[in-house]
Amino acid sequence: MTTYRKTWDKDFFEARALERLKEEEELTPAPEKKVQRELLRPRDFQVDLDSKLGKTVVVTKDSPSSMQGGYYCKVCDCVVKDSINYLDHINGKKHQRNLGMSMKVERSTLSQVKARFEHNKRKKEEEQRNQAEEYDLDTKAQERQEEEERMRAIKRQKRKEKKKALDEANESALDPEIAAVMGFGGFSGK
Repeated sequence: MTTYRKTWDKDFFEARALERLKEEEELTPAPEKKVQRELLRPRDFQVDLDSKLGKTVVVTKDSPSSMQGGYYCKVCDCVVKDSINYLDHINGKKHQRNLGMSMKVERSTLSQVKARFEHNKRKKEEEQRNQAEEYDLDTKAQERQEEEERMRAIKRQKRKEKKKALDEANESALDPEIAAVMGFGGFSGK
């Protein structure tokens, strides 16, 4: 009986499959080691969101990305259009990864938590003491008045110095005899 089906040589194709697997193993690189990133830590600087508030900037298509409108992130080399999205970006996963940090936070120990509570308690007591001192309105008003008086005195002194410098410049510019002949002698007020 003749069958028109093809019969497969299982040993031959099994050998070919093994050869192909060996070649793929040689070509594929070794798996990369997992990068160990440091734990997330609080920011040690104040985020400047107010510097561009109310400013007008001319933006052209050729201007560099750091000079375009919006907030520029040097770490990620991107521009974010508003302050809320900028805050989302700098607190986000991509930015933190570019800084070399993972999004995991260090677990606090019991002693760290107790120390933090103690620190916050001292801070609150100090604020309460400061508030008690701040509500002395008469003293505050008097201090404000003294400060304004000092500022006025400084302005007066600056005006006098400026006027004196102008007078000296005018006197040195003209010869007194020529000024008298021309009729300028009576204007100085001296």
